[in-house]
Amino acid sequence: MPSVTPAGWRRAGDRVRARLRLGVRRVRASWLPILQCAFAAGLALWVAGDLVGHTRPFFAPIAAVISLGLSLNSRLRRAAELVVGVSLGVLVGDLLIAQIGSGVWQLILVVALAITLATFFDGGNLIVAQAGASAVLVTTLLPPGETGGIDRCVDALIGGVAGILVAAAIPVHPVRIVRREARRVLDDLVTVLTEVASALRDDDRESASRALRRARDTQAVIDGLRTAVGSAGEVAAVSPLHRPRRRMLRCYRELAERADYAHRNARVLARRALTAIEDGERIPPELADAIADLATAVGALIRELGQDGDRERARGPLLEAVQGAPVLAEPPVAPAPAPDGGHPAGPAVSVPVLVAQTRSIAVDLLQATGLSRTEAMHALRDRLPAPDLG
Repeated sequence: MPSVTPAGWRRAGDRVRARLRLGVRRVRASWLPILQCAFAAGLALWVAGDLVGHTRPFFAPIAAVISLGLSLNSRLRRAAELVVGVSLGVLVGDLLIAQIGSGVWQLILVVALAITLATFFDGGNLIVAQAGASAVLVTTLLPPGETGGIDRCVDALIGGVAGILVAAAIPVHPVRIVRREARRVLDDLVTVLTEVASALRDDDRESASRALRRARDTQAVIDGLRTAVGSAGEVAAVSPLHRPRRRMLRCYRELAERADYAHRNARVLARRALTAIEDGERIPPELADAIADLATAVGALIRELGQDGDRERARGPLLEAVQGAPVLAEPPVAPAPAPDGGHPAGPAVSVPVLVAQTRSIAVDLLQATGLSRTEAMHALRDRLPAPDLG
């Protein structure tokens, strides 16, 4: 058996400590949702058992915990799907088990029928899973012939309502979560733009490939921002404490849309940069500098989000990023191929595409600061210097 060296023990200890620190950070980030789940389960059990008088109200705390979950993610829809799914599973189970008894084949029949009905009515993952799970619980835990299907449905309703009430009384800060997701989206955009600028400046194919891969992997982060914005809107709708933040959430919803478009344009930018490098085209250094300046301006927008500042204050840095870039004034017309089939003597073929995509990203980001598309185009055109055609 090989012996472990002191260096190996140190590395193992470092991994354990890193894992412990990660676990502590996760718990710190989730302490409020954990508290919500605990209080909602207790409230649901107390209402269903002590106030309503159900003898075994185990569906109530289960429904409360599932309707909340440990993340901010479409709670109102989840609570509705939960109640419908549990009701279908319990009713099917109660009706059939009272007639045919319990056993293996009865369980197979009840679960298949409950899931089939849930799929027919909605097809959502939660409603289907809860219908099947509730049918299993009724079939295996309740003696044959015991009634109580309506009680179980009421318990599920109590649990779902308890979850929503606790979310309203002890709400997760909706803007904080949305801001965190927005910063992730913009951080990825900064990385892509910086990599593209570096690749064009150094004629580095590997950097361009890395930027393109990163640009293609951003959709999940954008979807996370959209989900966070929608869920935060639900919290603001049911929580009086956060209702005044609905206007700010509308701004973040617009930011999510514009950031999505900016990332789509960044993907085209990265793909064209890679093509230009592979084809050996000569890209003006000032174009790479303009893209790098735009990445810096996105960083200014991130800082405004992090400080809960006014997004309009990031408008100036975005305009400054293109103010000193004559190459961005108007996309040059692509030259015709040289008669001998070689590269044309004029500007590189990819330059018009790179310029157009950089301008489009700037317009998208200006819209994220609150401008309409027309206003963003005018602002960009007014601040851009005249191109040097000489």
